[in-house]
Amino acid sequence: DITTGNWFQVERMNPVAYRTLSDGHYFYDFGKAAFGTLELNYELQKEESITVHLGEKLLDGRIDRKPGGSIRYQQVQVKMVPGKNTFQIELVPDKRNTNHMAVALPDSFPVVMPFRYVEVEGNVYGSEGGKASGPDDVVQIAYFNYFDDTTSSFSSSDSILNQIWEMCKYSQKVTTFAGVYIDGDRERIPYEADAYLNQLSHYSVDKEYAIARKTIEYFMEKPTWPTEWQLHVALLFYQDYMYTGNTELIEKYYEPLKHKTLMALEMDDGFISVESKGHTGELMMNLGFADTTQRLRDIVDWPQKGGFGGVMGEDDGFVFTSVNTVVNSMYYGNMKIMAEFAKLLCKPEDELDFEYRAARVRKAINEKLYDNENGYYVDGIGTGHGSIHANMFPLAFGVVPEARKQKVVNHIKSRGMACSVYAAQYLMEAVYNAGDEDYALDLMTATHDRSWYNMIKVGSTVSMEAWDMKYKPNSDWNHAWGAAPANIIPRYMWGVKPFTPGYGVAEIKPQMSTLKTSSIKIPTIKGTIAGEYRMLNRNLKQFKIKLPSNMTANFIHEGTSQQVISLNGKTINNTEGMFILNPGMNVIDIRVNSF
Repeated sequence: DITTGNWFQVERMNPVAYRTLSDGHYFYDFGKAAFGTLELNYELQKEESITVHLGEKLLDGRIDRKPGGSIRYQQVQVKMVPGKNTFQIELVPDKRNTNHMAVALPDSFPVVMPFRYVEVEGNVYGSEGGKASGPDDVVQIAYFNYFDDTTSSFSSSDSILNQIWEMCKYSQKVTTFAGVYIDGDRERIPYEADAYLNQLSHYSVDKEYAIARKTIEYFMEKPTWPTEWQLHVALLFYQDYMYTGNTELIEKYYEPLKHKTLMALEMDDGFISVESKGHTGELMMNLGFADTTQRLRDIVDWPQKGGFGGVMGEDDGFVFTSVNTVVNSMYYGNMKIMAEFAKLLCKPEDELDFEYRAARVRKAINEKLYDNENGYYVDGIGTGHGSIHANMFPLAFGVVPEARKQKVVNHIKSRGMACSVYAAQYLMEAVYNAGDEDYALDLMTATHDRSWYNMIKVGSTVSMEAWDMKYKPNSDWNHAWGAAPANIIPRYMWGVKPFTPGYGVAEIKPQMSTLKTSSIKIPTIKGTIAGEYRMLNRNLKQFKIKLPSNMTANFIHEGTSQQVISLNGKTINNTEGMFILNPGMNVIDIRVNSF
């Protein structure tokens, strides 16, 4: 591997709340769940035996002893020896997330589990012959990879959005403990789609790139089975390149990365399919599978209908056929990325080949998978069903022609939040790409049981694996793929992305909808981009954007003849819909003239 990991850090947390329970137990709330263990500090002169309960979830004001799914609870017996002031409890490892498939933690780590709450059962205060202790003597020892909380911030006039941002940002920090991106505590295994969403959000809240890069290298040797998960690998490479400007991974893995795009599954019409003759043991070997008899399977979304005790599924009734619209939209995105990589590495023949494949599959999708009469994309060849997935993925990956965007987004809106927390990343990208900022804000600030706010409402402080336990009964409460707003807010609502690799030039395309105010700090490899927004009245909006000294930005807006735009007090040409911001503070006033 060419990536060196960053260092781990240990934080010692005292309870934010403490109370004595009616049965004499002591209850501690540490405010947020973290992966760690517990330390007790008591001064005793005789042996005491106590019971400690740790958990993520409450039930009627007490730790839920049967929280369900993969929500964590553990009971530990602790024998406290006289004369010893500090007792670190010994947690029992979970067999599933510490087996040979799981990511191994450093030998210096104790057994850790995610927990927020602690109950202590036993005579620990004022024990005979001992010194009474206070709640500060119960310490949560939390393990993280390096994370700088100060590099990012967000606030707005919408209190729900603010809470969602804080939860989603913290989800990036708390899940760094393994040193690579993992799927959550149930398995502690990296999966490509989980990692991609984790990368986007992590890069949006901290300028820490080592974890993503180590995870990318992990996937080159340890792939997972879904077709779409393989198609996320090029996306991981691309975002790392755009955010850092570093080309080492591309240079090292360019040839094996070709296999990850699933070019071998291409058929005569330009589509790829798992039913292609190219779906062979040789392909599986090239992808990195040890078992070359294994085969890829299309996933679209997760969980699928009927699994996990008969759940309704999250794929909006997707009809699986030989040609899958979701898969081929992602394939188009892969080909565009590979064409850019080929150009970067001075491989003109490869560049032309990738551009040709991209154009061919885009043409095929638009000619063979679009229902002109109904104005939506169908799930695949041979079906008239148009799921939300078959429409948001083409829109997210740039497949949809401008003239069709409104019809496609109207169809998407008719389906509601008919996808999982994972696919919601692409739903949000699709809606913003279509310019429907009002619907996008509605989705992010919704409070029903298929919303990010529901995760807070049910009691989690970390993004969950599913919208609610009823939608995936074995879910965990620490899944970073459920934290899409951590990147959607800066990258789409504020519209801040790298326009050139390494953020030499930024792109800023805000879509603030009905927010009255907002402020943001976005970390980049070249420094912090800071923004303030105010809707002064219905006809006047103001942005203050401060760029690092070594960065310019393209500010993109919807230019109309009714708008008058001023930059730092000077009226500028508005017809092109874009103008350049220079380093330092830029004040943009956008006024709409009423006629």
